Amino acid sequence: MSQWFLYMVRTARGALYTGITTDVERRFAEHQEGYPRGARSLRGKGPLTLVFQTRVPDRATASKLEWQIKQWPRARKEALVAGKIQLPADTSC
Repeated sequence: MSQWFLYMVRTARGALYTGITTDVERRFAEHQEGYPRGARSLRGKGPLTLVFQTRVPDRATASKLEWQIKQWPRARKEALVAGKIQLPADTSC
């Protein structure tokens, strides 16, 4: 069984991108390299900074959490990155 992670990347202009993966270092490197494996929405928006990552129990939880966070307002995402709020207890390992 794979370990899953939720992560957030900040673009040069300050936008936050949220994603999931089984290997944060590999996925972040793919985003930094751009085409063809990096997320299309991050291409040409570097330099990129990995600002948040957390382990989650499984892919289903990771996907659900990713979707939820993408619905959050920017201020709440920034609070998560700053450590001022935490994810619900039932989503972390």
